[in-house]
Amino acid sequence: MTTPTTIWNELAGLDFRVTTVDAGGVPTRSLQAGAGEPVIFLHGTSGHLEAFGRNIASHAEKYAVHAIDMLGHGYTGKPDCPYEIARYRDHLAAYLDAQGIEKAHIVGESLGGWVGGRLAIDQPERVASLQLLCAGGTVANPEVMERIRTSTRRAVETDDVELTRKRMQLLMNDPADATEELVQGRHRIYHQPEFVANIDNLLSLQSMEIRLRNILKPEDLAQITTPTLIVWGRNNPFGETPEANAMHDNIPGSELVLFDECGHWPQHERAADYNPLSLGFLAKHAIG
Repeated sequence: MTTPTTIWNELAGLDFRVTTVDAGGVPTRSLQAGAGEPVIFLHGTSGHLEAFGRNIASHAEKYAVHAIDMLGHGYTGKPDCPYEIARYRDHLAAYLDAQGIEKAHIVGESLGGWVGGRLAIDQPERVASLQLLCAGGTVANPEVMERIRTSTRRAVETDDVELTRKRMQLLMNDPADATEELVQGRHRIYHQPEFVANIDNLLSLQSMEIRLRNILKPEDLAQITTPTLIVWGRNNPFGETPEANAMHDNIPGSELVLFDECGHWPQHERAADYNPLSLGFLAKHAIG
């Protein structure tokens, strides 16, 4: 019988802690492990820190890993306001301040990449390196926005675990990568009363008017001087490879890696390939 892959198996033998950090007045769930230069993992829209369950242990061998639930997400505080990118950026900066981190490596998947990119533009002195994993925020595709909005809202507003499972499987090239643990964990998060009440704020970036005033334009990306690695799945349901190519073209000196048979979670779906790629990139761009 095959042992199910769970975050507990992935973290077996690793010293780590899950704690709550006061980040500018917002209680922020954080999983911390390892020692060394800080690496901050940021998940995507409606996600949570478990998105990096397959990456924490390998990175914690050499780095101080912080995987956090972003503003309004997971078990982090949910202030009643639309979550635009500047709010996410400020929450991330407040988390760094609370942990005494002057400069960090930022690894952002989807929404997390959008936020990491914004921090690298606005506060470049705080970002040692930047990884954009199927990062959002450079286009406003009505079809994709509707897919995110509809699939998330259905899963949150209806207490049917199958809708959560479909939402998770939408992310993956292989539905088996939406493990039962991920599905059950997200279902529990989605059905916190405060999460349900907050869903409009969390999905605000799927409104065209709000998205357009937050989008990262080519001239914004051109301001990123931080060493940047772009990782993309060729089967990403939320953005095709021309998006990745455009990011690569617009961010000076960036690197681009495309994974075959991979959807929206390259760090999870292709962890065996992603982890050494990431560690090699981090090693090249150590904090001076």
